[in-house]
Amino acid sequence: MPQYLTTDELSDRIKFDPRYIRERLKGRVFREGIHYIRPFGGRKLLFIWEAIEQLMLEEGAARSAGVIPLRRGAGR
Repeated sequence: MPQYLTTDELSDRIKFDPRYIRERLKGRVFREGIHYIRPFGGRKLLFIWEAIEQLMLEEGAARSAGVIPLRRGAGR
């Protein structure tokens, strides 16, 4: 079962400011339906921890291998 986090809880885990998550990462790095959801069509965001953790691990592995990640997952 996925673990859902609020913006503040995610902020505590990844050490980014909640505002930065909402304004910069949401929509550019995190994708709705993959990395976060809006339960019941509301404004509240719940982030899917496992998907975000996987994204961070993939990007870290790509950087250490000298691979430049493509924007929006192109080439996957």
